[in-house]
Parts: sequence; C-alpha cells; structure tokens
Amino acid sequence: MKKNKKYRLLALIGSLGILLSACSTAPINSHSSGIWDGLIVYNFSRAIIWLSRAFNNNYGIGIILFTIVVRIIILPLMIYQTRSMKKTGELQPQLKALQQKYSSRDTETMMKLQTEQRQLYKEAGVHPIASMLPLIVQLPIIFALYQAILRTPVLKTGEFLWLQLGNRDPYLVLPILAALFTFFSSWLSMKSQPETNGMVMMMTIFMPIVIFFTALSVPSALSLYWVVTNAFQVVQTLFIQNPWKMQRERDEKARAQREHDRAVAKAVRRAKRSHKK
Repeated sequence: MKKNKKYRLLALIGSLGILLSACSTAPINSHSSGIWDGLIVYNFSRAIIWLSRAFNNNYGIGIILFTIVVRIIILPLMIYQTRSMKKTGELQPQLKALQQKYSSRDTETMMKLQTEQRQLYKEAGVHPIASMLPLIVQLPIIFALYQAILRTPVLKTGEFLWLQLGNRDPYLVLPILAALFTFFSSWLSMKSQPETNGMVMMMTIFMPIVIFFTALSVPSALSLYWVVTNAFQVVQTLFIQNPWKMQRERDEKARAQREHDRAVAKAVRRAKRSHKK
C-alpha cells in the first residue's frame, strides 16, 4: 500500500510539466474574475511585483522573497510532517513484527494486517499520508506561480541575472541546482530515519532526476522557485531534523536501554543467588 502511494507521488510530480504546459496563457489583470484567476493567480502576481519594488523591480528577487514567504507560511505543516516521519520511523520494529505475524498473502490475512497497522498508527498519533501533505499543499502554489509568471507581461518578460523569467534556463544551471538541492534534502531526510529500505533509496535517487527533467520544460521563474524552496528545505532539515543529532539521540537511548537491561539482569542473578542461600 505504501509503495503504491510512493509510485503515485512520483507519477504526479513527473506529470507536472505536462499539466503546466496545458494551462491557460491569457493575460491576468485586475479585471480577471473567478476564484482561480481573480483571487489566487492575480494576487500571486501582485505579491511578486510588490516584493520586487524594494529592489528596483527585480522580479527574480521578488520570486525568491515570495518563495521564502511561502515556505515560512507552510513551516508548521513541515514541522508536523517531520514529527510524523520520526514517529513512523520509531514504529518500524512493531510494523515489521506485524508483517511477520501476518506473513501470508491471502486476502483475509492482508486485511488483518492492514487493520492492525491502522490501529498502530492511530495509537501513535500518526497518519501515513502525512508525509505527502507538504507536496499536496505546494502543488496548487506551483500551478498558481506558473500561471502568474506566464500571464503577467512584466513578469514573463522580466530578467534576472542571465535569465528571462518566462523562458527556460538556457544554461541548465537552475534545473541542475534544483535537482541537487532536491537530492540533498531527500538524503538528509533519509539519514534521519532509523532504518531505510529500497523504496526510500529509489525515491532519493529518482526524485532529483524527475525534478531535473521537469525543470527543463518550465519557465526559469518556476525553476528558480524550486531551487529556493529545496535550498530552504535543506536548511530547515538541518535545524529541525538534523540526522546526526537524531542518530546521537538514538544511540544514547539505545545505550541507556542496554544499561537498564544489564542492571535488571544483574538484579535477577543476585536475587537468584540470595534465594539459593
């Protein structure tokens, strides 16, 4: 079940470039109406332009600042995701025990396994879908940003460094950076988990590849968003999900447990000797 979710997630991101290319390119302005055009896309455009004014209408900096604001707004959700992933990692021994208990592949046994897994997640206060929430939230933001860039003439023709924001990066610098930061972010998250499996490793490797090829087909403004948001994610992970700190905590907990077990065993031996006397 979890593997199917991961594959669907990968397919969702991989299809992003195709979905974006099918969006409307009609200009957006103050007369645009509807929830999507008039409320979301138009206000995204206004926010970027407003943020750019302090930097001599540098729309690239406006997009960077806009991205940072978005990341700060969704930070509580990211923290929730991090805590949920940590709890899920701690449940792995119990989940493996359930899988061994219900190792048969018949329908009845699989249903019992899923029922007990759901109960275990519920008792731990973990929802398996929590790891996908940040992506689900960010997808509409990516769509709206794409629309705001292409449907606002000053943004579409704006320049930043060597880039024309409405066109692809001619030197592929942003797609490469977006892929690299995606890899580092995924790798840090993987390192913070007590155990990893083949699926996690595959996602860590293939997600950057998907991001790279998707970034090749979208405006450089969107690639810039991906670079900044994944760089932010790397810094965020180092602060709230530092894998080396978490590993030290796990080692200390394991050492304390071993010392406790030795003390209990020693007390039991002592009690047995006293009883024999």
